[in-house]
Amino acid sequence: MDNQIYAVIVLGGLGLFFGIFLTYFFVKFRVEENPLVGTLLSLLPKANCGACGAAGCSGFAEQLAAGKISPVKCVAVSPENRQQICRILGLAETSQARQVARVFCSGGTNAVKRFQITTLKDCRALKSLFDTNVACSWGCLGLGSCARSCPFGAIRMNQFLPEIDEDKCVGCGRCVDTCPQNIIGLVPLEKKVYVACSCKEKGPTVMKICRIGCIGCGRCVKVCPKNAIVLKDNLAIIDPHICDNCGRCVTECPRKVIFVASEVSQLLA
Repeated sequence: MDNQIYAVIVLGGLGLFFGIFLTYFFVKFRVEENPLVGTLLSLLPKANCGACGAAGCSGFAEQLAAGKISPVKCVAVSPENRQQICRILGLAETSQARQVARVFCSGGTNAVKRFQITTLKDCRALKSLFDTNVACSWGCLGLGSCARSCPFGAIRMNQFLPEIDEDKCVGCGRCVDTCPQNIIGLVPLEKKVYVACSCKEKGPTVMKICRIGCIGCGRCVKVCPKNAIVLKDNLAIIDPHICDNCGRCVTECPRKVIFVASEVSQLLA
């Protein structure tokens, strides 16, 4: 019995000692949190997408409070919250042209497959092991890594192709960085017309490996009134900074591989 009482006293004493010890060091060395950081963080989307370059939204709020980063670096914050952040920090209110991700490929079920695979679920893993599972070396691998990487749920897979919901997409670029084929890019939201192909093979080869790929015929180049389209490596490329969304190339394309962004979902449905 005496040993039990002794053990209780010793353990109780040790607990009291360490409690006092830890409390002292907490009070002595704690860093006071800047209340401004909490205020700024409450206005951020808390998606932690990393597009700003900071370590999550909390890191971005800390840099904002310290004056080390501009509010426009956060692409996910709403315009209203961005303006409020600017007012809190005493900065000139700024606006930023919204960007969205676009998929420059129409492969999916249109593309000839080299092989079917069910064991791998990640595009980057497939790329490192087999390079590609489709006959087009530039085509979408179709395993949906981009959709899983999107912190805003803006991408879904439809017929083995990523479909982007522009109402949800904030242009963070996470999908761009994730795609091993480099077929996803960021463009201004208001620029709706784009070539949904990245294949650089010559026309006859394209026709064998994809039902809808660009064959480099150049008809779109000829009808563009703004000279916004060029042929490069057998592929039509639209400069979004010049394009005025007239849509003449969409109508002229014999392969129907030039799309208006708002019509893509209807095509894939």
